[in-house]
Amino acid sequence: MTNELLALFEYYEKEKGIKRDTMIDALETALLSASRKSIGPAREMRIKIEPEKGDIRAYATLVVRDRVSNPYEEIDIFTARRISPGIEVGAELEVDITPKNFGRIAAQTAKQTMMQRLRQAEKEMIYDEFKDRAGDIVSGTVRRFERGDVYIDLGKFEGVMHQRERVSTEEYNVGDRVRAYVVAVENGARGPEIILSRSHPNFVRRLFESEVSEIADRTVEIRSLAREAGYRTKVAVYSADEKVDPVGACVGLRGARVKNIVRELNNEKVDIIRWSDDIRSLVTEALKPAEIKSITVDDAKKSVLVKVDEEELSKAIGRRGQNARLTARLTGWDVQVQKDESAHEAFEAQVAGAASTIAKGAGIDIDQAVTLVRGGLNSLDMIANDVDEVDIADVLGVSVEEGREIRNRAIVATGGTIAAAAPAEEEAAPAEEVAAVEETAEETAG
Repeated sequence: MTNELLALFEYYEKEKGIKRDTMIDALETALLSASRKSIGPAREMRIKIEPEKGDIRAYATLVVRDRVSNPYEEIDIFTARRISPGIEVGAELEVDITPKNFGRIAAQTAKQTMMQRLRQAEKEMIYDEFKDRAGDIVSGTVRRFERGDVYIDLGKFEGVMHQRERVSTEEYNVGDRVRAYVVAVENGARGPEIILSRSHPNFVRRLFESEVSEIADRTVEIRSLAREAGYRTKVAVYSADEKVDPVGACVGLRGARVKNIVRELNNEKVDIIRWSDDIRSLVTEALKPAEIKSITVDDAKKSVLVKVDEEELSKAIGRRGQNARLTARLTGWDVQVQKDESAHEAFEAQVAGAASTIAKGAGIDIDQAVTLVRGGLNSLDMIANDVDEVDIADVLGVSVEEGREIRNRAIVATGGTIAAAAPAEEEAAPAEEVAAVEETAEETAG
């Protein structure tokens, strides 16, 4: 065994964790293939390596014959008896057929094959070690990028975070230390592959389990979780112990626990809500901070219709529908959010009722009556007693005379009396002019 191979064994044993016995088996198999080229197709040939001494020997099992016709499969009786006295013709004898400089020749010939077998052994070890770690969180260092995929050094092994498993709002650089969720360990044609993710919803679940001791010991249970990676996550928690506040346990003292999780998620918003088997209560909690006006539940279709006031609509739906969408995923129900029209409908009904009364009493069409109501003149009494014809004319955009007629009809409709027009006052201007002229004349005479 050459020093080069010894060094190779040392490296793989220390750095990759592959046992020396595994490498010895791989080398023996590789040398067997190489030996058939340098020695020939000997019968039942095998390679034996002494791990301690480093000796490499080749053996073949030959048949003892009086006369040899095939030297690769037979040995003559005289040679056989020098090796094993007393052996008879027809018996089988294992013979050392190691050629000179076999170690150097074998090392050169078998190196490529051996490296392939060692890589295969390494892949098998990766699969054996990681096949039961699917669902765990691992830490590693970003090593390289290939077509959007991130390859992460996990120490002895390498994991890959495909582009679909990345968080769109996160940037990675070579050398960055990252934590990721082991989605699966796939043993494909190219060997085992450790699939990592930072966008998987269970990544958040595992972070809560590692950060919140009550979840780890099953005092608090995560009943449901919905996530849009990089933006927002909703977590519904429950505790069978009435003395334990599940939301408070997850938030932690002064928010310490959830802050650690948010920091790991690069400031992704995390909403922690209390789980309820009552879908009304659960939806109400999940849509906070929006205040809900009414909830209609269709059990057959598993749908929920939520109505909110207009000013609460944007809160309930969320940015690009995110809040409502995550609520639907969290509950497993189809959640629809609409503006509550009941108050508006009631107002319009009041407008229509008042307009109808005014239209009848004031002798105007319904459109004019609606205009008066929307202009603040919402009753016949107000039109008859609180405003004048000019105000009515301004609201309707008509002449003062038409406004006066409408007001008069309203007065009659409410049982009032239309006041008679005041007589015109005599013109005083001519008399005043005469007096002024007389006064001027007296001053002049004086």
